[in-house]
Amino acid sequence: MSDPQVRPQDGPITIPRRLDPEDAQLALQRLQAILKRQEVVEALARRQYEADERSNLLEGMLHRQHEGEIRSIVNDLHPSDIAFILESLPEHERQAVWQLVDAEHDADVLLEVDDWARESLIKSMDLQDLVAATGTMDTDELADLVPDLPPDVVAEVQKGLTDEERAQLIEAMGYPEDTVGAIMDFEMVRVREDVSLEVVLRYLRRLHELPDHTDQIFVVDRQDRLRGTLALSKLLVSEPEMEVSQVMDTDYLTLNPLDSDADAAGAFERYDLVSAPVTDDQGRLIGRVTIAEVVDVIQEDSQEQALSRAGLQEEDIFAPTLNALRNRAPWLLVNLFTASTAAFVASRFEGTVSHIVVLAFLMSIVAGIGGNSGNQTMTLVIRALAVGRVNSANIWQLVKRELMITLLVGVCGSIVAAVFAWYISGSWSIAMVMMAAMVGNMLIGAAVGVLIPLIRDRVGKDPAMGSSVLLTFFTDSLGFFIFLGLATVFLL
Repeated sequence: MSDPQVRPQDGPITIPRRLDPEDAQLALQRLQAILKRQEVVEALARRQYEADERSNLLEGMLHRQHEGEIRSIVNDLHPSDIAFILESLPEHERQAVWQLVDAEHDADVLLEVDDWARESLIKSMDLQDLVAATGTMDTDELADLVPDLPPDVVAEVQKGLTDEERAQLIEAMGYPEDTVGAIMDFEMVRVREDVSLEVVLRYLRRLHELPDHTDQIFVVDRQDRLRGTLALSKLLVSEPEMEVSQVMDTDYLTLNPLDSDADAAGAFERYDLVSAPVTDDQGRLIGRVTIAEVVDVIQEDSQEQALSRAGLQEEDIFAPTLNALRNRAPWLLVNLFTASTAAFVASRFEGTVSHIVVLAFLMSIVAGIGGNSGNQTMTLVIRALAVGRVNSANIWQLVKRELMITLLVGVCGSIVAAVFAWYISGSWSIAMVMMAAMVGNMLIGAAVGVLIPLIRDRVGKDPAMGSSVLLTFFTDSLGFFIFLGLATVFLL
C-alpha cells in the first residue's frame, strides 16, 4: 500500500537552490577549462584542415558546443557571481562570456561589477542592449552608471523616465562622489502621523512589494518634513486602532546628502542600523540610505586603503602593460628615490663600515625594526582617522602615547638586539651602539607613523596613499645615519 501523503500527480518536488560563494569559484574553473579547450581544439582544427571548408564547419560546430556549455554554467548563477567571474577573466574572454549572459541579468551584473570591468562590458554592448539593460534600473542605480554610459544611451533612457524620476536622476548625479547623496535610494514608504495603523496596513497591502531593506516607515507632514519613524516590527504588534503618532519613534538618526559616505557607514556601525533617512537643510525627506549601500562603501574603502598603502589605485589585473605602468610607476619612482637616499647616507660612512665590517650586517636590523614599528603606529592612526577618533584636541596626546609605547617596546627589544650584536661581534661597545640606534630609530618610526597620515589628512589627501613608502624613506635614511653616526663617534 502506497503512502497516502505521496501523490504521483503532484509532480516532482523542486528543491530551492542555496547560494554558495564556492559555486562561483567552481564555475570559474569550469569556464576556464572550457575556454582553454576551445582554444586548443580550434587551433588543431585549423591546422589539420587548413584551407579546407571542413575546418570552418568543424570550428563552427565546436564553437556552438562550447558556447552552449558556457551559457548553461553562467546563467545558472547569481548576478554577483557572474560579476565575479567576469572580473576574473582577461578582457577578450570577459567580453566573449558577457555576450552569452542572458539579457535578464544584464542590469544586475553591470551594477555588481567593479568600475574597471564595467567599462569593457559596456564597450562591447550595442545601443539597444544598453538601453534595455539600463531602462529597468532605479534612478539611484542609473546615476551610478551614467559616468560610464555613452551620452546617446543616457538621453534615450531619460525619455522613458517620468518627470519625477528624471528630477531624481538629475539630483543624484549632482552630488559629489563619496557623499551620502551619491548612494541614497529614492524608493521608500512614507505615511502621515494622523492616520491609524489599520490605514497604514491597508496601504502597504496595496503595494506590489516593499522597497528592499525596508525595516521602517518614514512619517512626514504635508510639506514632506520628517516627523518620525515607524518600525515595521512595532506596526505589526501594535493595535490597529492606534494612530501613527502614538507609536512612532521621534529619536532617530538623519543624514544630510552632503555628508561623507564613510561617516554614514560609521553611523550604521555604531547604531546597528538597517536604513536611515536623508533630509535636506529644511528637514524634508528626500531619500534613504540602506545597509546594502553601506556594506559596499565599507568594502570599497577597505580595498582603496589597502591599495593606497602601496601607492596604487584599483586596476584591471588583465589590463595592458602600459595601463598598469601608469598606475604603479609614480610611487615606484618615489621609492627608488628614497632607497637611493638611504644608500647615499650609508655611503658617507664607508670608512666606518670598512673598519668594522660587522656593522654592514647589523644596520639592516636597525632600519627594518624602525620601519615595522612605524608601520604599526601608522596603521592604528589611519584607522583612527577613518572612524573619526582623531581631532585637533587629542593629536598631541596620541603622539605622546605612541612615543611612550614605542620607547618601552624599543628598550625591551633593543636589549635582545644588543645581546645578538655582542654575540656575533664580541664587542659590548657595538652592542651598546646597536641598542641606542634601535631605540632612536623606533622613536623616529613612531613619530613619522603618526605625523604622515595626520599631515596628509589635514591637507585633504588620502592618509594611506603612499604612506608606507614615505615611512620607509625616513626609517631607512635616518636609521642608517643614527647607527653609523654613533658607530663613528664611539667606536673609531
